[in-house]
Amino acid sequence: MHTPPMEWIRGQEIGHGTFAKVTLAKPTSQNSRFPPLMAVKSCSLSHSSCLKNEFMMLNELKDCPEVVECYDQCITVENGEKLYNVALEYASGGSLFDKLKSSEGLRLLESDVRRYTKSILKGLQFIHEKQIVHCDVKLQNILLFSDDNVKIADFGLAKRAAAVEVFKTVKPKYEEVRGTPLYMAPETVVGGEQETASDIWAVGCLVSEMLTGVPAWNCSDIGSLLMKIGVGAEIPEIPGKLSDAGKDFLGKCFVKDPSERWTAEMLLKHPFIDGEDGVAIIGSTSPRDPFDFPDWESEQAVAETPCFSLESEFKDEVETRLSMVSRLRQFVTVEVPDWSDSGSWVTVR
Repeated sequence: MHTPPMEWIRGQEIGHGTFAKVTLAKPTSQNSRFPPLMAVKSCSLSHSSCLKNEFMMLNELKDCPEVVECYDQCITVENGEKLYNVALEYASGGSLFDKLKSSEGLRLLESDVRRYTKSILKGLQFIHEKQIVHCDVKLQNILLFSDDNVKIADFGLAKRAAAVEVFKTVKPKYEEVRGTPLYMAPETVVGGEQETASDIWAVGCLVSEMLTGVPAWNCSDIGSLLMKIGVGAEIPEIPGKLSDAGKDFLGKCFVKDPSERWTAEMLLKHPFIDGEDGVAIIGSTSPRDPFDFPDWESEQAVAETPCFSLESEFKDEVETRLSMVSRLRQFVTVEVPDWSDSGSWVTVR
């Protein structure tokens, strides 16, 4: 990791969170290896575990055109503070969340949703083949570029995929849970399982939100939300004003059993993505073999778990759903910064 003199100069701030900020940056030399304009994500060196994790993951995914490009990392000293910086590809269009908020009718055209989703699935196919789980797929983490193409970003919560056999037979004392509750899969809420199939559930939530303009789940509090996701057979409501292919596509994402949920590779061949409206729908069942991934050991330093208080919401359910409540209580035991909370980020474009 290099130290000053810096190869770029920091410009205006375009976003910030609790521990990090994102600024525009320009290279100091016309012959620089950097592009004319980029985004630099910076945080205190003492709180840089997530950002270091993001840099490591992006380095492994540098050959994927559907993943935001990472240029370099460095440490700077600014105003007496050591900062860890990661130079990233700048997305002039903001995020899909920004686009949805600014769209007429607060929803996107189905043709645009199909196109964006195809790029997201291509990116996830590559990511999953690299044995990586994003863990926080959502509209805020899909960036929009000047050519109206989208790329997956924010890999601070990403982790290695676990071998299915090891995951089922050897349970660690603490199974960290990462991500944003509205996009969490049932197996994540109930058992702390976050594998490639969990990213696909999040894709379903993301697609539903683009089509309707509102989150896939409609809940007034986090406790009720997690109970709805984790208990019973209920799935997010499929939008009524949607093509048959679109409804079937969401059905493949919202399969409660992660072993039966479609993969990114399979969904790329679905008529909603690969065909035209009206094309016959693929069969409703398509069992798959689990991916054979190497072992992954949790690093507490990288865990970014949201903190919730669930005691009052679940008081009546404790006796009948002990295992469920035990799972949910883990959300309140780790008091660490939640970078996935999009509400804490301010866009200054």
